[in-house]
Amino acid sequence: MRTWSKIIFWLVSLLLLAAALWFGPVGAPVAAQQPTGSIPTVTGTPTGVFATVTYEEPINVRAGPSSVYYPKIGASLYPGQVVPVLGRTAGGEWIQIYYPGVPGNVGWVYAPLVTLSPGFLPIVEPPPTATPRTTPTIDPTLQAAFQVPMTPTRLPTFTPPPALVVPTFESGAGRRGGVPMGLIIFGLAGVGLFGALISFLRGR
Repeated sequence: MRTWSKIIFWLVSLLLLAAALWFGPVGAPVAAQQPTGSIPTVTGTPTGVFATVTYEEPINVRAGPSSVYYPKIGASLYPGQVVPVLGRTAGGEWIQIYYPGVPGNVGWVYAPLVTLSPGFLPIVEPPPTATPRTTPTIDPTLQAAFQVPMTPTRLPTFTPPPALVVPTFESGAGRRGGVPMGLIIFGLAGVGLFGALISFLRGR
């Protein structure tokens, strides 16, 4: 009797265990261990403004808002390329873009070469310019040794021309004791007429 009692006890225990497993709560939440490491998050630009290159040729990306005081950094941007925008200069001539792979992951492009999407752009202070290189100086003594002396060319002097002599004519009214020229002419004309009259009379 004891043997059958043990067998029945174990059978009932197995049946209860099987029933508990089979008819257990469905969809019970499973507690899974959450990762403890830091998960990288993807962050966008704060303003959400993008710049599209509209120039026909590749444009340069510079370290600051100037093509004279700041060098070119990274590769060029090609026509149609879109980049995130971070800010602008006070006058709006230069745009600061998100440009990974360079120091600070930022660069500057000339504003007229790109088209901006609608949105607010904060004013960004330009980075400090690079320290200008020292200009090499030449030793004055060494420079004087190789300098060829040049005699200054003497400028031509100006000699004024002699004074222009203008002839002056005296009027006949001021002469004394002379025969007027008109009287001589009339006298000769009278003699000629008189001779012509005598010749005419003799011919008759």
